[in-house]
Amino acid sequence: MTYNAAVWLVDRHVAAGHGGRPATVGGGARWTYADLQAGVWRAQNALADLGVRRTERVALVMDDEPSLVAWFLGALRSGVVPVPLSTMLRAGDLVPVIDDAVADVVVVSARHHALVAGAPVRATVTVDGDRWACDAPGGAVSVFDDRAEAPVAPTTADSPGFWLYSSGTTGVPKGVMHRHGSLEATASTYAREVLRIGPEDRCLSVAKLFFAYGLGNSLTFPLSVGASSVLCPAAPTVAGITELVEREQPTIFCATPGFLASILDADVAPDAFACVRVVASAGEVLPADLHRRFTSRFGMPLLDGIGTTEALHIFASNRIGAERGGSSGTVVDGYEVELRDEADEVLTDPDVPGFLHVRGPSLAVGYWSRHGATQAAFRGEWLRTGDVYTRDAEGVLTFLGRNTDMIKAGGIWVSPAEVEAVLVEHGDVLECAVVGVRDGRGLETVVAAVVARSGRAIDAGTLEAHCRARMAAFKRPRGFVAVDALPRTATGKVRRFALRDALTQEGTTWTIRPAG
Repeated sequence: MTYNAAVWLVDRHVAAGHGGRPATVGGGARWTYADLQAGVWRAQNALADLGVRRTERVALVMDDEPSLVAWFLGALRSGVVPVPLSTMLRAGDLVPVIDDAVADVVVVSARHHALVAGAPVRATVTVDGDRWACDAPGGAVSVFDDRAEAPVAPTTADSPGFWLYSSGTTGVPKGVMHRHGSLEATASTYAREVLRIGPEDRCLSVAKLFFAYGLGNSLTFPLSVGASSVLCPAAPTVAGITELVEREQPTIFCATPGFLASILDADVAPDAFACVRVVASAGEVLPADLHRRFTSRFGMPLLDGIGTTEALHIFASNRIGAERGGSSGTVVDGYEVELRDEADEVLTDPDVPGFLHVRGPSLAVGYWSRHGATQAAFRGEWLRTGDVYTRDAEGVLTFLGRNTDMIKAGGIWVSPAEVEAVLVEHGDVLECAVVGVRDGRGLETVVAAVVARSGRAIDAGTLEAHCRARMAAFKRPRGFVAVDALPRTATGKVRRFALRDALTQEGTTWTIRPAG
């Protein structure tokens, strides 16, 4: 049966007589669904002019703006594979990813043109507002403005759809390959069941469209029901997002725990988010204390969940009216999870730590040109996420850490997430990351890198006393390092391997406190 994700997300609404509904707002442009459809056709005609064929890749290095949505969906509608890439990367990191994807064409927002200057492509399209132009050989410039209706490629739900590059918390991004059907799968599960999204909603996401989390928040979910997407082209700041909320009045706000902590730290007025009916959080674990402080201040549901690029979006989440701070909630309808031990045996007893596996309708088909990594992560219908979790008797999942982040101190496993949850309860701590670092004896030691709240300072003795009163001795950090910011990937996740490397470099000082 033929199926095309772009037709389902856009054409379906126009055909139903809803072409005048607002679809996207951002970068000074307001597009209806009819405008978006015309933009999709325009992108399709540009791809045809450039000679891009079905299943070939087109790299998108663009700000979150309506034109990015048009190019992403235009590629899908033509059977071309769009590959949205981070605008936060340096050219030296971005160009190798474009090369890895074997993209023949790159589309770039004008202000990021320098990032792709060395990309091994035959054509670069520069998007500057409503002007889409390509520098051709001999100095000629092709301007793409054809909005005539373009044909729909004869795709199916299983046809190659789009690629997303993993955030690279281990240092090497991988191309995650998704089908056309993956987008609708996330909308018909998480968006419908958990967010309870409807046509009157307006979605605003801190995470960008190049991130799987942001792609769902800003494109798939609102367009799936004929709702509106509020796009933020600039790098998100508390002041900028707060102003955008005031001006555009979103009803669904999606963020990361770090950004939610920054909102609290900036002392944003309690009524600033009064238009928002639900807040979603993902990307990292949301500490229970941060959940408590945010909901106490702003008074709306805050739903933490877990998803991966390989699963495309959130597959386990808290629910409105049934939130449990510090947990990832329960499995979203349509997905299944298992916890397994190191021998790959399924764990059935409650509260036993295990490696989280998931299966469901939105799982990727594998990694591009990474056979070994694909075999390690994809086990038949199941995805091995690399996260360590527990599940209680009620089915509530609690994150302990990545399998590579777990710390073995004194022969006993320590969960970084558990230690971090205690540290952020302290009034001086904005955010922190706990890693295992080898001490002078070569033994793995728990060390905490800590960012102070505005106007506060980090005192190791005070934090050590705080931890002493709240956790077992073997879990407590033996070192505290005050840092201005935590090292993060382009999608906002803490780069723990980079933090470990920085703390083990010669000349780095951190105080080992007694274990008593």
